[in-house]
Amino acid sequence: MAKKQSKAKRQENQELDGVYILKIVLFVILGSIWLKITKDGSDLTVPIPVGLIIGLLFTTHEYFRVDRKIEYAVLACAALFGYLAPYGLFIKF
Repeated sequence: MAKKQSKAKRQENQELDGVYILKIVLFVILGSIWLKITKDGSDLTVPIPVGLIIGLLFTTHEYFRVDRKIEYAVLACAALFGYLAPYGLFIKF
C-alpha cells in the first residue's frame, strides 16, 4: 500500500515537459529585461536588472520548487546576455 501512495505522490509532483520548457523560456525572457537610464550630456548610464528581480521573485515564490538551481542559472545567464545585447528599454532625461 505504501508503494502505491508514494508512486501516486511522485506522479502528482512531476511537471509536463511543455510546462517546464515554458517556464525556462519565461525565465530567459524575464532575465534579459534591463532598464538603462542615461542623462543627456553625460556618459553616465545606470543599468537596473528589472527582469532579473522579477524572475527571482517568481522563482522563490513558486509552488513547485523542483529545479530552483537551474532556474537561477538560466536567469543569471539571460541577465548577462540582456546586459550585453543592444536591446531593452532606454530612458534618457
